[in-house]
Amino acid sequence: MKVIGITGGVGAGKSAVLDFLQNQCGAYVVKADEVGHKVMEPGQKCYDEIIRLFGEKIVKDDKSIDRKAISDVVFSETEKLAALNAIVHPTVRQYIMETMNRKLEEGCSLFIVESAILLEVNYQEFCDFVWYIYTNPKVRAERLQQSRGYSLKKIEEIIANQPSDEYYRSHTDYVIDNSNDFESTSEQIRRGLEL
Repeated sequence: MKVIGITGGVGAGKSAVLDFLQNQCGAYVVKADEVGHKVMEPGQKCYDEIIRLFGEKIVKDDKSIDRKAISDVVFSETEKLAALNAIVHPTVRQYIMETMNRKLEEGCSLFIVESAILLEVNYQEFCDFVWYIYTNPKVRAERLQQSRGYSLKKIEEIIANQPSDEYYRSHTDYVIDNSNDFESTSEQIRRGLEL
């Protein structure tokens, strides 16, 4: 089984690449962010610990955790962010590893792990290759304005807080330029799978 890690900044179009890998190439795709949400649901591994950390005020009427309330707190309290990451990241990693092992036993040939912070949490340790999805900043800004309604100021702040293009390029094995039409991107994906 080939394991490919996929990373890149917000607005790079990672979702389109993942959809193509899943639907056209038969890949099994795990998105770390979605796993992070899953492990915070009632009855899941991180639920009680997160409530202990932030208090009952983050619990919504339906007993789910109010992620916006958490993000408001961790935005200004870095020690709370570190504590949250210490709860969630190891659980997400364990979930991914267990899923990967199960898929290997099932005969899966292509397993994809996507994470915006893949390099920071060292997922490259269990990937055969790490791909960086690059998109020029102007195109990223346009996509984020259209898809999420972000202002240019918010987009600039988000991009400024993410690793640089140079960082991604120096820590990954393969770069896909997703700035143009998707036909060009899909050709690069197919080339990458032949590595």
